[in-house]
Amino acid sequence: MNTGKSIALVAILFLAISLNSLAQQGGQFRVLVFSKTAGFRHQSIPNGVMAIKKMGEKHVFSVYTTEDASQFTDENLAKYDVVVLMSTTGTIFNEAQKAAFQKFVQSGKGVVGIHSATDTEYDWPWYNRMIGAYFLAHPRQQTLRLEVVNREHPATWHLPVNWLWTDELYEFKSLNSDIKVLIQADESTYEPAKAMGAFHPMAWYHDFEGGRVFYTALGHVDAVWEDADFLKHLYGGIWYAAKGKLPKK
Repeated sequence: MNTGKSIALVAILFLAISLNSLAQQGGQFRVLVFSKTAGFRHQSIPNGVMAIKKMGEKHVFSVYTTEDASQFTDENLAKYDVVVLMSTTGTIFNEAQKAAFQKFVQSGKGVVGIHSATDTEYDWPWYNRMIGAYFLAHPRQQTLRLEVVNREHPATWHLPVNWLWTDELYEFKSLNSDIKVLIQADESTYEPAKAMGAFHPMAWYHDFEGGRVFYTALGHVDAVWEDADFLKHLYGGIWYAAKGKLPKK
């Protein structure tokens, strides 16, 4: 083999190993993907977990996954910058785990909720305020117009104002009035179950008790986990939750 080519090959291999090592050691930040369910279990959860693992490799952050709520202790959560609630459902935490999760958020860390993260912990008012709303209902899967009402957030920088989307479309109750809406559903473009009217948020963020929270109602169908726009939307939310970096106005 040509000496020059050999050196170049070794350099490329070294760079790949170095980047992988950086990701394993923590990279930009550390993410815990939590996908425990105590109610309905979404078929797309494995697709979502794998997509975030690949996202971590691409964007050089580390991803750890679990369905074990006993991982929610002060000591263990201190290792992470963001907890991603991957379509969790039902009552998934005991009192000690709830206390550790609250302390995690209040220490300035981030939370990302995906799809049925709002179909979780109905008897825990703190969780309702933190995640931003509770699930109410959904119609059959349909295509609709999503209106991107805020394109100044990293989760929506890349999106058009009018985003044609197909998914299971959530409707909500017990909305936290402090959430900052990023995307709304245009109910005139599909058949809702109970209808929320003109104000129908589908993605939002807010600062909460010292931490940062991002939520997207999208993510039910398997196909969305291969959609480039959705994955950029989600990565923008994770990056915001980890770093808290928004454009200066």
